[in-house]
Amino acid sequence: MTYTFRRLMLALGVCVAFSSHALGASPAATPLVDKLARVAPKLDRKVLAKAVSAMECATSSGMSPAQRLAVIDFSLPSSVPRLWIFDLKRRKLVLEDLVAHGQNSGEDQATSFSNVIGSNQSSIGLFRTSESYIGRHGYSLRMDGLEPGVNDNARDRAIVIHAADYVDPSWIDRQGRIGRSQGCPAVRPQVAQKVVDSLKGGQFMFSYYPDPRWLASSPYLKCEPRRVAAIIAPRRGS
Repeated sequence: MTYTFRRLMLALGVCVAFSSHALGASPAATPLVDKLARVAPKLDRKVLAKAVSAMECATSSGMSPAQRLAVIDFSLPSSVPRLWIFDLKRRKLVLEDLVAHGQNSGEDQATSFSNVIGSNQSSIGLFRTSESYIGRHGYSLRMDGLEPGVNDNARDRAIVIHAADYVDPSWIDRQGRIGRSQGCPAVRPQVAQKVVDSLKGGQFMFSYYPDPRWLASSPYLKCEPRRVAAIIAPRRGS
């Protein structure tokens, strides 16, 4: 809509609503992104904006809001912190720490991702966390992938958040990276309880990698309300 046409409409007393997309504004320019970016300056703002956009698309399409949001930036190497957890109500950073990727996703740098059982690769996209439990890795957290064909086999693949001894900074000095999982976003034992307690019970987790196909087709990043509503219908109220 041109500036001249807008002024004409206003002169005629017509109230016009403009969305940020219609005006060409960056999706990163939102109050929530601004506040979270300030408390997590090492997190790429564009990645944070995509995480917030995907989460808000889910909630605006019928999924219940969350209290916390976790963001994993798999475009970063495993030798640097690439997991952030935010308290959405207080606009505070809960944690910034290391996180592992799957052994078949790459060495220090993850480059391959999968939704296939037995692939031993990590998955990207938007997840909803679920119940905590005590398993072979101790106190752990199950989660469900919300993107068909991208991460919706997470539960069947037993992709969970758990503690792992190989998520250890000392490994970086020895071999240039931390250890790798079978696809789970494993964390340091010292922070595992905090991570699980912060994220259990229906929080959001967004795992990012600049995969062109996913970026172009994700119903949450594109925010296609009808498609998203159909995906989350079985989980409504979760």
